[in-house]
Amino acid sequence: MRVGAQNGTVRVEILVRPNASRSFVGGTHDGALVVRVAAPPAEGRANRAALRALASAVGVRPQSITLVGGATSRKKIVEIATPPAREELLRSRLSLLGGLGEDRR
Repeated sequence: MRVGAQNGTVRVEILVRPNASRSFVGGTHDGALVVRVAAPPAEGRANRAALRALASAVGVRPQSITLVGGATSRKKIVEIATPPAREELLRSRLSLLGGLGEDRR
């Protein structure tokens, strides 16, 4: 899974799978963390649902997550704002979530 950090933010690549039976964060696909959401991919609903699901999964407020790339693509880049003291905890949570499923390419 691709995760980078700088200046109080952690950047991670996610793959959003809309129209799932339920929202779930876990596993990787082609190096990206998989975020399944029940919302459809219309009018940004899947994007908003994916950011909320990711925030809940890693234990941060939804306002801490910003979509920085891929607004109309299934693969997206998000930045998670975190105090430097909690950066390592956030990275370990992301790593655990990525390990919940096998990497599929």
